[in-house]
Amino acid sequence: MTTPTLDCIALIADPPLIRAGTVDRDWMSATEDRFAHRCTPLTMANASGWEILNPTGFSATWTGGDDREAITIVADDPEVGVDRVSSLFGYGVLTFHPGYVFRTSPGWVTWCRGVPNRVKDGIQPLDGVVETDWLPFSFTMNWRFTRPGTIRFEKDEPFCFITLTPSVAIEAVQPRLSRLEDDPALYRDYALWHIQRGQFNAALAQGDPAARQQKWQKNYLNGVSAEGEYIAGEDHRHKRRLNEPQPAAPGPTKTE
Repeated sequence: MTTPTLDCIALIADPPLIRAGTVDRDWMSATEDRFAHRCTPLTMANASGWEILNPTGFSATWTGGDDREAITIVADDPEVGVDRVSSLFGYGVLTFHPGYVFRTSPGWVTWCRGVPNRVKDGIQPLDGVVETDWLPFSFTMNWRFTRPGTIRFEKDEPFCFITLTPSVAIEAVQPRLSRLEDDPALYRDYALWHIQRGQFNAALAQGDPAARQQKWQKNYLNGVSAEGEYIAGEDHRHKRRLNEPQPAAPGPTKTE
């Protein structure tokens, strides 16, 4: 498969910073022994895209009304202002203007959303799938208040997370329903894993030294079956670090 491209074309002189997604989340780091970081699917999701950072801190208040004037926005620095965030649609929706046109390879689209597994009280990010393989203009990132009140976005806090996905391949997927018992090999593997998981959790709860030293079972992390056989395949990942945005190479010199 050809490596897809993502071009981030600035519309303004000082666009928001874009960085590769980071693994850490405050609530995950606050769990005992950073326990939440042991969940590979969580940390992989955290790092599977790029964050767009808020250029200046502000507070936004929603009265609960449906009109656009029901949201007021106050910048931390009145001289800087917050011209990149607005109440554009009403109905408690706060709109960010990323300041870029994004262009992707043919057949690839941009999924824009809030940063995965980052919880924000009082407001919810809205997902959007944008056909950036042809789009010649920008899109907005929107958040909806979950209740009347005031929320804050700090300077350099991510307000948008973008990741790439194939455009139409999912439309060919046909979900199939079956029972675990219909696949004897899978049934055996699952049953063995289920027994081992129960035994390990029981040993951990009882303070077994070996279980406490192991801390958690690492079948998924290591891509192995309950019998220790590697089965994940060459695409298995337990860590991800995406490329940081870099200036585009200069185009060809125009000749007279």
